[in-house]
Amino acid sequence: MSNTRIDPSDEQAIAQQLGREPRGIHAVGHRCPCGNPDVVTTEPRLPNGTPFPTTFYLTCPRAASRIGTLEGGGLMKEMQARLGEDPELAAAYRAAHERYLAARDEIAREAGLEVPEIEGISAGGMPDRVKCLHVLAGQSLAQGRGVNPLGDEVLDLLGEWWADGPCVAPEENNGG
Repeated sequence: MSNTRIDPSDEQAIAQQLGREPRGIHAVGHRCPCGNPDVVTTEPRLPNGTPFPTTFYLTCPRAASRIGTLEGGGLMKEMQARLGEDPELAAAYRAAHERYLAARDEIAREAGLEVPEIEGISAGGMPDRVKCLHVLAGQSLAQGRGVNPLGDEVLDLLGEWWADGPCVAPEENNGG
């Protein structure tokens, strides 16, 4: 699949970040303060035909590593418990799920895709569970703060992951 909405240098940086060729990129969803993409929006069906519900895919390895540490520290369990205790938080999280689905539906329409296998399914455990903080942070970066309250909390806890400079340098491995 040709990534017509993404600059080749961004695609190269994303490949370096992921350690593999990216698949199903629709566009850069968010750009890190360092200049590199840190979230891509993906088409809901990969080029090989596989349904792919993760619309906002975090690509920055530094942010991903820090989020993994948060997950390992029990943050998901704490957030899950709060969803059951706080109706306002639960309602905002459900609204984030709806925004996620709306964004994916728009991408599918633009790409001329139908993906009934994942209809109504977002990612990250939404709307009732918390099972992937990477997805929640990716949504907050791509759709902006105020959309996903738990994603915003993850971003607050990450700190300035970009402060040491870019995670990858686009000129690396480009052959000249």
